[in-house]
Amino acid sequence: MKEIDQLIAISREQFDLTDPEYQQSLYNLSNELIDLKDTAKAELMRMAGDSSLPLEFRMAIHLMRSKRYLNSIKSKLKIGVVFAMWGEQHRLYPSSGINPNGEDTLRTKIEQLNWAIENSEVDWHLYAVDDGCPYDSGRIAEEIIADHPERDKVSVLYLADAIPTQTGPLRKLKTVDDSKKGGAIITGCQQAIEDGMDAIIYTDADNSVHLGQIGILLKPYLEEKLNVILGNRKDPSAVLVKQENRWGIGIKLLRHMQRMVGVSIFSRGILDSQAAFKLYDSNLLKDIITDPAVFDFSFDSDWIAASIERNENFAKVPFSFVDSFAESASIVQGPMSTWETLLLGLVKSVRHRKLPHNVAMAKVLEEEIQSPADLDLLINSLPPQLEEVEDKDLGNPEVMSPEEVREWIIEMRSEGVKE
Repeated sequence: MKEIDQLIAISREQFDLTDPEYQQSLYNLSNELIDLKDTAKAELMRMAGDSSLPLEFRMAIHLMRSKRYLNSIKSKLKIGVVFAMWGEQHRLYPSSGINPNGEDTLRTKIEQLNWAIENSEVDWHLYAVDDGCPYDSGRIAEEIIADHPERDKVSVLYLADAIPTQTGPLRKLKTVDDSKKGGAIITGCQQAIEDGMDAIIYTDADNSVHLGQIGILLKPYLEEKLNVILGNRKDPSAVLVKQENRWGIGIKLLRHMQRMVGVSIFSRGILDSQAAFKLYDSNLLKDIITDPAVFDFSFDSDWIAASIERNENFAKVPFSFVDSFAESASIVQGPMSTWETLLLGLVKSVRHRKLPHNVAMAKVLEEEIQSPADLDLLINSLPPQLEEVEDKDLGNPEVMSPEEVREWIIEMRSEGVKE
């Protein structure tokens, strides 16, 4: 058995989502951590948030936490894992000379789940849902799984097969174009509920979230009897590798607006509302999705809002996330298109759920943000009011009021016209 210092010394500084050797190395390291003496394990959680340590070592700490808890579960449990597919034609295949960004995502997710639940009472089923992908992500997934040993544990679904319908959560969708991820996730969750899953986890189609970490979500679900568990990449003990420099300095203003409208969410310390690693109890989720406010990228916030509306308690748990940036939907569709969806979707959600929110800020967003182009004008400039403001104070209208935000938007639009 190696000691902690030895394990740190052999750990990789980077993690390549496209290379299966990195996956295997991470399993090996995680297993070594699991075998450590309990006294040594007590030190590890503190080390997970230490960015001076190798990335692989810190990721392995979270996998170790997950695996140890999964091995302790004594009763049978069925978990559904849902993800949506749109534009995943590259990441679904392995990496190659002609497909450099391939992550072999479907097979990798299966391997990760099998590693996690080995010697455990937990069982899993994976739901991969085509959200109307123009590149046939669903067909590709079906071909990949056709001769896989675990093919009976994977369901490939199509949003197009579920709509139009006159009943149920998807009744407001006329075509697949009316959904941007949310409709597909709901489709997968409906099937998981019908299949009798006890709890449902949703994630993304890429390998950013290692599913060997599902035990991190299950611990508060089982031990604290909480029905909503939210992955939190902002926690000091989390591992977050993300290309934040893709945003301009104006992202601070966007977050200020978001937190004013979503004060009922963000005031509860939920600062990572979009993390694609969440667990919901199936009975609660069945109720939540009866009447969705949105079917786009903002569905995450809508489900959290619905939980708050129902007075549900929740846990926020740190986990490991390595951004799969190259094939991100925000790159294909445009990052400001995604942010427009998030901001305006949040307005719809808090109104639909009748949650307290900054009404004036919601009105400014609806009246002044007519397209992603309006946000493009804001992303590379920062209002003086926010220059020295710390993250914890974003969303406070006393720092910068909705009317001041409106004036800044108009000013930036005017300068954009001059250019």
